[in-house]
Amino acid sequence: MKIAPSILSADFANLEKEVKRIEKAGADYVHIDAMDGVFVNNLTLGPNIVQAIRPHTKLPLDCHLMIQNPENLIPAFAKAGADIISIHVEATNHIHGAIQLIKNEKIAAGVVINPGTPVAMIKPILGDVDMVLVMTVNPGFGGQTFIESTLSKIKELKELRETNNYTYKIEVDGGISDQTISRALEAGADIFVAGSYIFGATDMDQAFKALRDAEHV
Repeated sequence: MKIAPSILSADFANLEKEVKRIEKAGADYVHIDAMDGVFVNNLTLGPNIVQAIRPHTKLPLDCHLMIQNPENLIPAFAKAGADIISIHVEATNHIHGAIQLIKNEKIAAGVVINPGTPVAMIKPILGDVDMVLVMTVNPGFGGQTFIESTLSKIKELKELRETNNYTYKIEVDGGISDQTISRALEAGADIFVAGSYIFGATDMDQAFKALRDAEHV
């Protein structure tokens, strides 16, 4: 089990401090949500934020691009210091080519599917990606409720990985808390993005512990 706190829920006035705080608490990745105001209604973090964070942590920077035509910004995120770039199959007409652009930057490539998108949409590229991110809420805003029907997609991706000897990790993003993580873990998820649950906790160390305890239930 790996935990990737989403800095979308962090205190942006103290971003360096927040990143160091999650690193100390036991984070495995820093999850960075980039939104363009087109693919989703919200407008958030760009390559400049990645560049600003990069000197302050050794954790992998896991960049989730909720951006229409992500091909245009892949080089900028890579140059800024991203270790992983994940893009939505719904946001590009050329998903294979976009994944290859990421690979050409010598960093890990991920594909993302929304709650309403079937796994069938990404089957042709599952052998090419390092990560599949299953959105367990609709993209665009933090603090939403976990969508239970997404569990079947996690299970399907796990089965496809085992059947075809694929090597991708399965990441889940949205509504992850101590109440929902065990179901996503049981379905086959490996990496768990949590934002408001971690950054909104009174005791961050305890929040991490509660998430990790799901592995031992």
